[in-house]
Amino acid sequence: MRADPTDQRRLLDLASLDTQLAQLEHRKRTLPEHQQIADLMRTHGTLGEDLVAASTRAGDVEKEMDRLESDLVPARERLVRNRKRVEDGSVGDPKALSGLVEEIDHLSRRISTLEDAELELMQQVEDASTERDQIAERRTEVEQEVRALMRTRDEQGKQLGTEFVERRAERDACARLLPDELLALYTKIAGRTGGTGAAELRAKRCLGCQLEATLADLRRYAEADPDDVIRCEECDRILVRTEQSGLRTDQ
Repeated sequence: MRADPTDQRRLLDLASLDTQLAQLEHRKRTLPEHQQIADLMRTHGTLGEDLVAASTRAGDVEKEMDRLESDLVPARERLVRNRKRVEDGSVGDPKALSGLVEEIDHLSRRISTLEDAELELMQQVEDASTERDQIAERRTEVEQEVRALMRTRDEQGKQLGTEFVERRAERDACARLLPDELLALYTKIAGRTGGTGAAELRAKRCLGCQLEATLADLRRYAEADPDDVIRCEECDRILVRTEQSGLRTDQ
């Protein structure tokens, strides 16, 4: 293939723009916020599980406290009634009075035991509630961090998107200046390399694959007509010759 040297040099502009576009896409895809958000979302999920477990523990302790209170209330009421009966002398039978006194003693011990258990449960309720509230607070903090990171990610993504559109417009304008056949070859090669379809030959080295050309290839490049479209023997890209190619000294 033959193409005007000016058009061949335009391929370097096109390749540069393609590289910039690829870099912008990579930057948008690999923004640090993506990983940070993913890490926080995993933390959020774990905290959610912890919160369910802590809430369950707190609920169980509170139920136990309610059960204990349901035992304490009637015991206290019965103790008050029995003491009143003893104090007001309404029980005249000595045997019945003795039984009542024994029951008062039994109720007093039972109430004392239940009150001790109640104190322990109160501490457990406080600890469980504190744990649950701390986890809920941390979970809320994580949610706020995620939202802040999402805003930052979206803002940076928008900026990169705007820059991408600008570079794409420049790329399209550059492509329109190229002959169809040369552009088609460039596009075909770029598709195979997964990057660009042309590279500068600078200081006897292809800047596409970064490999130095052999003496035989350099001689062939130097002997080629300026309109000849030459290709890198290693990466197959179109090699664009410039004053920095280092060919004159080999001629």
